[in-house]
Amino acid sequence: MTEPWLSIIGIGEDGMAGLSEASRNALSLAEFVFGGLRHLALAEVGGRGRPWPVPFSVDPVLALRGRRVAVLASGDPFWHGAGRVLADRLAPGEWRAHPAPSTFSLAAARLGWPVETTACLGLHAMPVESLRPRLRDGARLICLLRDGAACGELAAYLAAQGFGASRLHVLEALGGPRERRRTCIACDYDLADVAAPVALGIEMAGRLGLPLTPGLPDDLFAHDGQITKRPVRALTLATLGPRPGEVLWDLGAASGSVAIEWCLAGGGAAIAAECRADRIAGLRANIAAFGLGPRIAIAEGHWPALLADLPPADAVFVGGGLSAASLDLLWARLRPGARLVANAVTLETEALLILAAGRHGGELLRIELAGAAPLGAFRGWVPARPLVQWSVTRCV
Repeated sequence: MTEPWLSIIGIGEDGMAGLSEASRNALSLAEFVFGGLRHLALAEVGGRGRPWPVPFSVDPVLALRGRRVAVLASGDPFWHGAGRVLADRLAPGEWRAHPAPSTFSLAAARLGWPVETTACLGLHAMPVESLRPRLRDGARLICLLRDGAACGELAAYLAAQGFGASRLHVLEALGGPRERRRTCIACDYDLADVAAPVALGIEMAGRLGLPLTPGLPDDLFAHDGQITKRPVRALTLATLGPRPGEVLWDLGAASGSVAIEWCLAGGGAAIAAECRADRIAGLRANIAAFGLGPRIAIAEGHWPALLADLPPADAVFVGGGLSAASLDLLWARLRPGARLVANAVTLETEALLILAAGRHGGELLRIELAGAAPLGAFRGWVPARPLVQWSVTRCV
């Protein structure tokens, strides 16, 4: 076929009336039309309609490769829609997209908010805790939600985090005959009849949010004292250098503070390896509290025994369990270009890192910190245990 066999069509709550001529032509030529039940009804495709399977899969679409097929998605198919999933599995010449205004664009137009300065989030597929890094006084967010009940859950979460004074704009069925807009305060939320599809515009009002720099306060994490302390964690994250799309191994993760801050600082994903069951419970709680469940996987067990089954890493942090044998295993598993950072507080591990630096290169840094504490009627410096950090990038 000289024309793409697949058309990815964005459709709004106004149905056929809102489609462009190109979208209507592509829809009329399709032998099969895939979409949600609501989309299929809006497009009036009758017997040509094919509801998405549960659980969601694009395999039925791909099975019709070469036939005339259309896929319906809400608004812009490439903004929290099926477009990306399909494009990842097709050659560029196989498909053509016909986007419509996204729910985010429609919501911003109703509220008078500039899209470029408004955070737009698809919370319909993410835990509400994923909002935590964005909670700050004065911020504006537009969030897609899975259903009306999720509005109440989000309002309750904001109130619990100290942002109960935030103003919520509940936007239902934007662009269609059922469109409705209501406004309330998060701590006073009492709407019981919110209908999907729904978006929420949030004007944040509350206390200070999380800082954007690494080195969060230790008391934000559940831990038993085994945690990379705040100033050392900030130095460690600066050395690891998180970048979008990169994967971190946090070996001997304990509370998972390094893996969590890796993701918050822009890293793509992390694998936290921990062997103690009590610490794994705290690790899970910390990951959930920051809404990072989709981005941080937990590997249970002693990390040297897990290395062979872990996906490749772009960066590795060793927080515990380092020995000469485990370091050799780890070094053999690193791919070229991977960055390794290891911290030592004992003389034995320090000696190990000094030998490793002699063999593999890299940099050694001795970190000595002291904090002020009461000393009789005055104050004095109390030194923390000195720490040696080895950082290296594997070249070959």
